[in-house]
Amino acid sequence: MSTRHLVDPELLPLLEVFPPIVLDREQLPQIRAGMEQMRAQLAAAVPEFPNVTVTEYRVPGPPDAPDVRVLVYRPSEAVPSLPALLWIHGGGYVLGSAEQDDAQLKTFVSELNCLVASVDYRLAPETPHPGPVEDCYAALKWLHANAETLGVDRQRIAIGGASAGGGLAAGLALLARDRGEVPVSFQLLIYPMLDDRTAVLADPHPFTGEFIWNHAANHFGWSALLGQPPGSPDVSPYAAAARAENLAGLPATFINTGALDLFLEEDIEYARRLTRAGVPTELHVYPGAYHGFNLVPTARVSQAFQRDILNALRRAFYG
Repeated sequence: MSTRHLVDPELLPLLEVFPPIVLDREQLPQIRAGMEQMRAQLAAAVPEFPNVTVTEYRVPGPPDAPDVRVLVYRPSEAVPSLPALLWIHGGGYVLGSAEQDDAQLKTFVSELNCLVASVDYRLAPETPHPGPVEDCYAALKWLHANAETLGVDRQRIAIGGASAGGGLAAGLALLARDRGEVPVSFQLLIYPMLDDRTAVLADPHPFTGEFIWNHAANHFGWSALLGQPPGSPDVSPYAAAARAENLAGLPATFINTGALDLFLEEDIEYARRLTRAGVPTELHVYPGAYHGFNLVPTARVSQAFQRDILNALRRAFYG
C-alpha cells in the first residue's frame, strides 16, 4: 500500500525526480560518486554568502587513526566569543561529506552569528563503529581546545546533525557526557537515525519509510556501521543512541522528524525518554513529510521546519 496520498502536495514533485536509493557494497563507490555529482550541481545554484568564510583544517584524529578533516564556517568579520555548532552530515553512515550541507551551514552562520565546524568523518563499511563517532569526538575536543584561537565561547558549543548525522550527534552527546572532558550545551537532532532495531521490526509502522530512505537502505546502513546484523544484543549506545539505558545528564535537545519518515517512532520515543530523564526537550513532527523533505525549500512545511531549527539554535545560543 502506497503512502503517496498522505504526502504534502507541495512535496510531491521531488519524488518524481529523486533517484531511488538502492544500496549494496559493490555499487557503493559509484553511488557515492553519483551523490557527490548531484551535490556539486545543487551547489552551483546556491546563492553567494559574502559574509561567511570557509576554512579547511586537519585536526588530530582518534588514537592510531588518520587526522580528521573539518570545514569551519564563520562570519567574515571577526567576532569574539562566538557560539559554535559542531555539525555532522547525514548519509546513512555510508554516504556524504562535510560539504553536503554547505548552504544550510552558511545560513546558520549568517542568521545566528555563530561558528559551524562540519566534520568529514570516516564512512562505513570501510570504517565501522566506533570510528565515525570517535572522529566526531576528536573534532569536538579540537574545537573545545582551540576555542580562543577560533574565537569560540567554550560554554556555548552545541552539536547537531541530520539523519545519520543526527544519530552520530546523539551518540556523541552520550560519549561526551560519559567521558566528562568537553561540555556540550545543546544537541540538534534533525530526523535522527537512532535505533538499529528499526531495521528488523517484525511489525514496522505501516505509513513510514516508503520514500527517500526506506527499510532496505536502513538495514544496509546499520549493517555497515555495526559490522554485524542490526538488532544484535550487544550494540553500543554510542553507535545507536536509542540503546542507551540512561539519558540523564544530556544537554537540552531539539528533535524534529516527518510523519512519514522511517525514523518517526524511534525519534518520538527518544524524545519521550529524554523528558522522562529530566532533559529539556523540544519535539516537532511535520505532517505529510517524508525523510529529507526539506530538499523542497519552497514548501510551507519546509519553511516551518527551517524556522523551528533556527529558533531552537537561537534560544540555545542566546537565551
